Amino acid sequence: MKKIKEVLVVEGKDDTKAISRAVNADTIETRGSAIDDDTLQLIEELAENRGIIIFTDPDFSGEKIRKIVAEVVPNAKHAFLPRDEGRPDKKGGSLGVEHATPDSIRRALDHLYTEVEDAPEVISQHDLLAAGLIAGPSAKHRRKLLGEELGIGYVNGKQLAKRLRMFEISLVDFNAAVALINKEAE
Repeated sequence: MKKIKEVLVVEGKDDTKAISRAVNADTIETRGSAIDDDTLQLIEELAENRGIIIFTDPDFSGEKIRKIVAEVVPNAKHAFLPRDEGRPDKKGGSLGVEHATPDSIRRALDHLYTEVEDAPEVISQHDLLAAGLIAGPSAKHRRKLLGEELGIGYVNGKQLAKRLRMFEISLVDFNAAVALINKEAE
C-alpha cells in the first residue's frame, strides 16, 4: 500500500476510514466547516513539519474548508475527488470522500496541485468560451468533465479561469483535456 508523507486534511472520521482503505497516510479531521483555532494551528504545524494535502468533499462545505485551510497554509497541496466518484449510488444523495472507492482516492492523490498566487493567465476567457466551458447549454457538463480530466475538481464558470491559473495548468494540458472531452462527445 502506497505511503504518503504529507498529512491529509479531511472532514471527518468516515473520510479517514476510506483513506485508510486506499493508502497509508495520516489524517487530521476538521470536523466540518466551523474549524476551530486549535485545529487550524495544528494543521499549520503539520504543514511546516510534514506538509499537508487538502482532500475535502466535492461540495460547498468541502470547498469552504479548502479555502479556510489554504488561507492558513498557502503552499498546501490539493487533491480533488470527482463528484460522481463521491456518491455511493452515483445518482444523488450523500456526497463525500467517505463514499469513494480506494481506486478513486488513489487517483485523486496521484494528481496533486499547489496554488500559485501570482501565476500569469495562460488560458484566456476566449479559450474558455471557444471550448464551450463558460457559455451554452452543455458548459456545466463540460466543466465537470474538464475538472475530472485535469484532476482539479468542479468549479463554476466564474471560478474556472482562476483555478486553472492558480494550479498553473498549461495551455497544452488544457487543450489536450478539451480535445478528449470533444472526442467523448462525438
